[in-house]
Amino acid sequence: MKTDSTPIYTALAELYDTLMDDVDYEMWADFIDEVIQTHHPNPVDVLELACGTGAISLCLARFDEYNLTGTDLSPAMIEKARQKAAEQELDVQFRSMNFLDIDIDQKFDIIFSVFDSVNYLHDETEILKMLQGCYKILNPHGLLIFDFSTPQNSLEAVDYLNNEEGSFGSYRYFRKSTYDPHNKFHYNIFDIELMDNDGKTVLESFHEVHEQRVYPLDQMLSILDQTPYHQVAKYEDFDLVDADENSARVTMVLKCQKQQ
Repeated sequence: MKTDSTPIYTALAELYDTLMDDVDYEMWADFIDEVIQTHHPNPVDVLELACGTGAISLCLARFDEYNLTGTDLSPAMIEKARQKAAEQELDVQFRSMNFLDIDIDQKFDIIFSVFDSVNYLHDETEILKMLQGCYKILNPHGLLIFDFSTPQNSLEAVDYLNNEEGSFGSYRYFRKSTYDPHNKFHYNIFDIELMDNDGKTVLESFHEVHEQRVYPLDQMLSILDQTPYHQVAKYEDFDLVDADENSARVTMVLKCQKQQ
């Protein structure tokens, strides 16, 4: 047996869809579509950052209105997304890309990122870098849509996420989840094992530590005030309802102010 320390979403890519089995991706895609249609008439080219295994983009592809590109830092997650697109016969382009180093030769009407991906950015400098990179590839009046989790979300989620275990195929996992309210960091630590066909022998072990910075709404708004974006809306959870300091998840909608 060999034990490896792996980059996040490497070994976990094999289990990710199992972990997210209770997530209603169609509802989430409907919400993103509603936000887009509310604030941007007739968009065409849409980019997802940190798309994971592509669930949201693949749901949006069924609307047949958008030219969709999904990107993620993890090549393993992108490979899973491509497999799913092929199986579902959906036309979404997937590629590996770090959203702190956006390198794509195309402009977009919409850029979006969901499920706390921005919380993987651990300080103001990283968030500003991501925002600047998006601004460069947005068309004039294009929208950037992203969500982030707040301290309220971590306080609610840490108990039911902690000590979670499960399996899929030849893999099994155990998750430890903790929240540090003083430093505002949420940690999800996964121990993953690849089992032999007998289900008893461990062939390989992996250890992934996921560190997310948790941002109160007022701190995120302060960061956004330093950018050239126009704030269009801040929504709570999955409704077009204005978020406040008690919201567990906030979806920001920003408009690119560039001229034609």
